[in-house]
Amino acid sequence: MPETMRAILLALLLSPLVALHAADEPQSTRLIGYTELRTDLAGGRHANVRTMRAHVVKADGSARREVAAELVDEPDAWTQFGGWSPDGTTAVISRGWQSPANATIEEQQRGFHFTQEGWLLDTHLVDITSGKSRNVTGVDRVSFYNGGLFFWPGDTSKLGFTALVDGNSHPFRMDRDGRHKTDLTRGSQEFTYGFSSSRDGSRIAYHKSYQIFLADADGSNAVQVPTGQLFNFGPTWSPDGQWVLFVSGEHYNCHPHIVRADGTGLKKLADRGGYRGVVEFLDVPDFHGGSSDTPVWSTDSQRVFYTASVGTKVELFTVGLDGMTVQLTESAAGTLHFHPQPSPDGDWLVYGSQRAGVRQLYVMRLADGQETRITNLTPGHAAMWPHWQPLAAEEDAMLLE
Repeated sequence: MPETMRAILLALLLSPLVALHAADEPQSTRLIGYTELRTDLAGGRHANVRTMRAHVVKADGSARREVAAELVDEPDAWTQFGGWSPDGTTAVISRGWQSPANATIEEQQRGFHFTQEGWLLDTHLVDITSGKSRNVTGVDRVSFYNGGLFFWPGDTSKLGFTALVDGNSHPFRMDRDGRHKTDLTRGSQEFTYGFSSSRDGSRIAYHKSYQIFLADADGSNAVQVPTGQLFNFGPTWSPDGQWVLFVSGEHYNCHPHIVRADGTGLKKLADRGGYRGVVEFLDVPDFHGGSSDTPVWSTDSQRVFYTASVGTKVELFTVGLDGMTVQLTESAAGTLHFHPQPSPDGDWLVYGSQRAGVRQLYVMRLADGQETRITNLTPGHAAMWPHWQPLAAEEDAMLLE
């Protein structure tokens, strides 16, 4: 699609936001949290994963720095940036560790081998200014593997996370200090993942044995969404709480779908054109195959950002709830885009892109498609999993006026 036509379509599609923020530049003080790692070290998955370090960078590409470096306090430990508190003052940082002996078993078996002796994954809340951290999943521990932590919407005293219990993944809710952990699928012998909460905190979504479930915040009244498909993955609530987005179809051939908050009105939004939906983040053989590349909501709940194959490329797209799609990037052969995330004000998109063999982060101004690279890594290194720092409460209120 010609660049002029793409710009026109973007302007029409995003006209309400463009009118509100047309003069805005990327907030140079706004931070983007992400993770850097090596990708080409010999020795398999663990040799590279243990190099992961959580970082932040300003939205204009300046002031890059590592965060929570003190958590890498022993060999074979790493950190990964996982998100923010609603006010943007606290970072969610996972601290992982795996023994070399266990990593060897995984390479031999070509699959994960989770044991209490060989693995430890906890999530810390890190004050972005002072650097002070708290291991909240380590309090009254329920598992040696705890990830996916998020601040519970609508209730500043609660957190959500996912823990591995008796070989199965379970969604948990807990107090902000890490106490009173509650298993929301207690007694289940099925693997539960993709745990998220609605914006008002009253409802949750997850997939269990690759089927989508919607439930009340305490896990009660769980209802399966009937898709007729064997593979359903990664449910997320729209910011307005009216819809749930996920991919559905076959494993490695699944596409963006939405349902209403009550589980009705199933609709396929777009087709990913043969894209497997997994981005390989290593340049050496990886038995796990990479990182899920799932669609995400726009901040106004009116459209979805996703990635899809176009010939030999994986490009960025956006699709409205009416099914109208717009291709956001037009790249050279072999280019890969991944992990799009809209800014809190809806004007910008941060994403990863692999060009010339290096996975970098870019920011795009959605009003006209202008793109800026915000990392400058060399071959053998990668930047992954970006997260925008949220708007402060007062800024959020101004946008809604």
